[in-house]
Formats: sequence, C-alpha cells, structure tokens
Amino acid sequence: MVGILTKTSKEAMMKDEIKVLNIMEQHAREHIDEIAKRCGFSRQKVWRIIKNLEKKKIIWGYGAITSAEEKNLKHFILLVKRTTVPFDDTMKKEMGDTKLDDYFPIPSFVRTESIYVTHGNYDWALTFYAPDIIAAKTLLNAFSVKFAQYIKEYLLLETLFPVRKNGFNNPEIRNLVEYL
Repeated sequence: MVGILTKTSKEAMMKDEIKVLNIMEQHAREHIDEIAKRCGFSRQKVWRIIKNLEKKKIIWGYGAITSAEEKNLKHFILLVKRTTVPFDDTMKKEMGDTKLDDYFPIPSFVRTESIYVTHGNYDWALTFYAPDIIAAKTLLNAFSVKFAQYIKEYLLLETLFPVRKNGFNNPEIRNLVEYL
C-alpha cells in the first residue's frame, strides 16, 4: 500500500510541477500570488515548487524577450552536419568544461543565443545575434577552423522576421506582411 501512495504522490507532484512550469512559461514576470491563482494552488505551494525546480535545474533562468532590431542586431541560425570522426577524450572534456563562446575570437558584438545538439539532417544548431552578415561569417569561419575535422557541412541562415519566440507571438506581427 505504501508503494502505491508513494507512486501516486510522485505523479501528483510531477503534474503540479508541470502545471507551474506551463504557467511560468507565459507569465514568469507575474507576482507569485497571481501564478498561484492561475494554477489553483496556494502561494506557499507554488513557491516551494519553483524553488525545487530551480534546485533541480529544470528552471535554468529568467530572461526578457527583446527585439534584435532595437539593439541594431540581426538574428542568425547556423546548422552544422558532423563528420563521422568521433570527439577524442580531450575535446569531450574541453566541450563539457567550456562555454562555446570561449572557443572563438568572437567580437563582443556577436552574442550566442542558443546551442542545440540535434538529430536529423544536421547535428548541431546554433542561434546567435550579430550586427551583419560579415560578423556572422566571422563566427562561422572561427567555428569551422576550430572544429574542421568534425564538420562535414554547414548552413548559415539569417532570420528575417520572428513570428513567435519562446512561446510568445511577436507584438509587431503586422509587419510580417513585408516578408510575404
């Protein structure tokens, strides 16, 4: 009987955590009382869940979604297809201990947004901001030099218009017609 109660309790806790996460993805800036109200939980319960999620590193951080244009930046996506050359132990350790940005002589005006290991036609996807295509190609060149033996092919894309970002619709959606 104890095993059944424990499993049910863990399942209920997971459902509560998912409910809080779903609400926070759209309303993280709201006061904890409002988040609790949206979840149907007490303020204390939501606070405990959030602290537990942060401790478990399920919540990595909090940030603002901003317009790249307002900062005179453009958004780029770099897709990379790997060769079959396996990473040696030194490279594995280095990649695990180093921020990817530390690999490159990236000018301070290039900022990495996200880095993903993927499964499909490409093996890595990097998103970053740069003032122009020249700066983006500088990053691409540094990347391809550092990882030359591991890269089979790459594709650099410039984002023209973010329709949706981090689950939020672009408030300037009416400007999308310029790109259609």
